Amino acid sequence: MIYRNFNDILSTVKNKETVKKLGLVCAEDPNALKAVLEVWKEGLIIPVLFGNEEQIQNLLKERQEDISMDEIEVISAEGPGDAAGKAVAAVKNGSVDFLMKGRLETPELLKAVVNKEKGLAAGGVMSHVAVNEIPSYHKLLLTTDGGMLPYPSLEQKKGIIENAVCMMNRLGYDEPKVCILASTEHVNPKMLETTDANALKEMNRGHEITGCIIEGPISLDLALVKKRAEEKRYESPCAGDADILVLPNVHAGNILGKSLVEMAGAKMAGLVLGASCPIVLTSRASSFEEKFNSLMLACLIS
Repeated sequence: MIYRNFNDILSTVKNKETVKKLGLVCAEDPNALKAVLEVWKEGLIIPVLFGNEEQIQNLLKERQEDISMDEIEVISAEGPGDAAGKAVAAVKNGSVDFLMKGRLETPELLKAVVNKEKGLAAGGVMSHVAVNEIPSYHKLLLTTDGGMLPYPSLEQKKGIIENAVCMMNRLGYDEPKVCILASTEHVNPKMLETTDANALKEMNRGHEITGCIIEGPISLDLALVKKRAEEKRYESPCAGDADILVLPNVHAGNILGKSLVEMAGAKMAGLVLGASCPIVLTSRASSFEEKFNSLMLACLIS
C-alpha cells in the first residue's frame, strides 16, 4: 500500500492487531503528555511514562484524568539523564517499542541513545526526517535533515539518504525519487552543496546508494513543480515529482520545514531514524496534530 496522507497511516494503525508501547521520556511535559494521553484513549498506543513521578501525577490530576497506576505505567527517574537511560533500557529489553522526547533537551536524550555500551545505535547515521502532507503537492514529501546533523559530511549525507529511502519504502514507495537541493542545477567547485550533490548522484549510478533515483544538484522549484522544469528545459524523472528532499544543512532543513507548516499549510510528522527504534522528536511549540501524526508514523514503522 502507498500512503498518500496521514489518514491512510491512521487507518492502518487503527487496524493493527498489536498495539505498540511508547516510552515518553521526561513525561512531566504538559503538551507531550496531553498528546500521548489522547492517542492512548483512542486505543492506539500503550504509554510508559518516565520521569518525575510526583510531577507526572500532578499533571494527570490537573487534566482531571481518572488514571490509576494499573492503567498507565510510570517509571520514576531522578532527573532527565536517568529518565533517558531507563527509557533506552526499556527499548533494549523489549518492554517499549519506540520513544518520544518530553521535557528534556534533545542532546540529553540522544546521549543515552548513542551510548556505546547501553544505547540504541544501529551502526549507521542517525538523522531526522519530516514527513509532510502539503495541500498543493500530490503525495507525501519527506524532507531531511532538519534536526540532527548541523553540517553533514558527504558520508553522512549518504546515511541520511539511506534512512530516508528506508522510511519511504515503509510508506509504500519502492524506488523513491531523491532530490539533493542547492540554489543551482550546475556543479560549481566553489559551492560544496553542488559538488556533494553530484557525488551522491554518481554513487547512485554506481550502485553505492541503491533503491532510489537520485538527482542533484537541483533547485527546490524544479524538484517540486514540473512546469518550472519544463520552462527551464530541465529533464529528469525526479523533476516535479520528488519524494525526498535532502537539504544541505540543518538550518536549511529547519527553515524549509517550518515554512511548509506555517506558510503552506502542511501537516507534518517528525522522527529520528537510524537507531534501533524510531524516536518521536518534535518541537516544544509543535501542535497537537503534529505530535499525533508523529506518534502514528512511529507506530507504523516500529
